[in-house]
Amino acid sequence: MNAATLRLAVIPRTGILTDALLILGGAMFLALCAQVSFQLPFTPVPLTLQTFGVLLVGASYGAARGGLTAAVYILFGIVGLPVFADRAHGLDVVLGATGGYLLGFILAAVVVGWLAQRQWDRRFSSAVTAMLTGTVIIYVCGLVWLKQDQGLDLATTLEYGLYPFVPGDLLKLYLAGALLPGAWRLLGRLRG
Repeated sequence: MNAATLRLAVIPRTGILTDALLILGGAMFLALCAQVSFQLPFTPVPLTLQTFGVLLVGASYGAARGGLTAAVYILFGIVGLPVFADRAHGLDVVLGATGGYLLGFILAAVVVGWLAQRQWDRRFSSAVTAMLTGTVIIYVCGLVWLKQDQGLDLATTLEYGLYPFVPGDLLKLYLAGALLPGAWRLLGRLRG
């Protein structure tokens, strides 16, 4: 049995099983990204690699598969798997201060995936623009939720949920844009 036959035995070329395996693998990738986490002392929002994962998955999987991957990741956390930052889990995390960011992951993955399906991922500059759009979506969802959940004024909301994260998120979206061609090649191999 050669390597190609073995790969096809494990991961079929097309179909629902391939999609399910890709979504499951993507959700596990997001869970791993969440574990690279640093808690700042003044905010309930941790610094993580989750946005990197969401942008890369959305751009490489497309709108439907990317959105489903983010939704499955959140569902895993709700049912008790320790997939959120610092191995957190449960519905209380999704309903807590960071819930807007988590739910924003779904919308961001869909939008970035939709843009990628319209060939925004073919050049580095347009891929970064698509990913910047996804990052803005995550911020908007997260900041609105954080403000409401914590009862903050706008200035404090931005101090807790935006300003400390912008430099790292810009780095993550550039890194995701640079890694996107490799992700497409890997996905192409898995799909046959």
